[in-house]
Amino acid sequence: KFTVCENSMEMLVQNNLNLPKVTEEDGCLLAGFDEEKCLRKLSSGLFAFQTYLEFIQETFASEKQNVESLCYGTKHLATTIRQMVINPDEVVIPDSASQKSLLSKLKSDKAWIEKITTHLILRDFTSFMEKTVRAVRYLKNTRSFS
Repeated sequence: KFTVCENSMEMLVQNNLNLPKVTEEDGCLLAGFDEEKCLRKLSSGLFAFQTYLEFIQETFASEKQNVESLCYGTKHLATTIRQMVINPDEVVIPDSASQKSLLSKLKSDKAWIEKITTHLILRDFTSFMEKTVRAVRYLKNTRSFS
């Protein structure tokens, strides 16, 4: 587990990131699974991560191709899950202005802050994807869904 000191700059960065998270209220956990609510959350979260992944693409030049692939796959998954929602219009997709604003807030003139930001984004993205995989696997096993 990754821990940080209470007053560290890293904690400040983490608190300002506002990364999507899957919580109990989202209906994605086995107990209290709510398909519609969960799919909405997963799709919205994946669309929200697009901007964060774009930031990583800009700051992590050595892995440009891998990050591009990750961005494409994430967008495709978000779109696919959105199509599974009964009312796709309820899926929150960040508008262009919000994305540009967030992207500029993520940038820093300090390379180490950008590295920490990248680390935190990837860590939370990994956690979000783990929960996404669990939910999709659960759906696959409980209905005729391929």
